[in-house]
Amino acid sequence: MNTLHRFGPLLGRILIALIFVASGAGKIAGFDGTVAYIASKGLPLPQLAAIAAIIVELGGGIAVIVGWKARWAAAAMLVFTVSAAVIFHNFWSVPADQAQNQMIHFMKNISMMGGLLFIIIHGSGALSLDGSGKK
Repeated sequence: MNTLHRFGPLLGRILIALIFVASGAGKIAGFDGTVAYIASKGLPLPQLAAIAAIIVELGGGIAVIVGWKARWAAAAMLVFTVSAAVIFHNFWSVPADQAQNQMIHFMKNISMMGGLLFIIIHGSGALSLDGSGKK
């Protein structure tokens, strides 16, 4: 059980953060498309919003993985994920042929929020730069 307590938080941090790191890297690679998508939702300053998304996803994801200021990074990612769910996966207001796909993405975001909340509450664990779970 000690091994699980030692390595479990690290594995959990990696698993929850991978989607953010990949998404942030994808936004860099497809920056113009990201900006266009943000603009299509009517958000102001889409270039700035894209840069902010990259910082939160890539920067926050890496911080969570290595366990540096993981609670703060997870909190920023949680706020970002709530916003993304409501703005970009609003299944309640899309055409019927898109509703199921958007609901799946919305629920994925809800699940990710649960993992982030766990990090906010419990910290990053022993195998982290924060070392919040040393025993």
